[in-house]
Amino acid sequence: MDLILAVDLKAGQVVHGSSGNRDTYRPLTWGLSPTADPEGYLRALSPRHLYIADLDRIMGIGDHRAEAIACSALVSTCYLDRGCHGPADYLNQRGITDIAATETTQADLSSYPGGYVSLDVRNGRVIPSGEEPLILLKKARQWSFQGAILLNVGAVGTGGGFLSPSLAGFREVYEKPLLYGGGVGSPDDLDRLAELGFDGAIVATALHRGAIPLENVRRGRWS
Repeated sequence: MDLILAVDLKAGQVVHGSSGNRDTYRPLTWGLSPTADPEGYLRALSPRHLYIADLDRIMGIGDHRAEAIACSALVSTCYLDRGCHGPADYLNQRGITDIAATETTQADLSSYPGGYVSLDVRNGRVIPSGEEPLILLKKARQWSFQGAILLNVGAVGTGGGFLSPSLAGFREVYEKPLLYGGGVGSPDDLDRLAELGFDGAIVATALHRGAIPLENVRRGRWS
């Protein structure tokens, strides 16, 4: 299973927050990197796979296009959520896999030409529609996305784990690559995600707290 480092960008810096309360996110100055500057941060951690959330663009107050492109050059794989409203918002940049997230899209998900779909979930329901994530994932089989992300927004930054029974059945209904993010807090969580058939796990807080080895993130694998 792939290990993917999550990086949230806000006001030009890597930030850390909890439970999706983005107004409270502050520069990540207590972790494994001596700097919250995006490029310096990535050079310090040297991950293989990267997931970027451009929080300013998601909230409609800025754009980290240049930073995202620069960071993507430092890794093998880069997924980017920049709050796309529709397919025209994709960067279509070499080395970047664009993400269409349910939280921000204003277009029908079936209209996107590729990239990954992110099922943004809070309290067990897709936001903002309130749909069951398993039902939406079944629909995604008919769309052009290369893969899907199940993102538990309410658990982001908590490292508090997740309820594995709620993830049962996702692998069975979706044959393309399937990633999980939100609340991954320990090696046991990673083992469980692998057992459930997920192809990748998005992590950050547990890494900085020492629960997940940096070496695994640098290799990009949990096995």
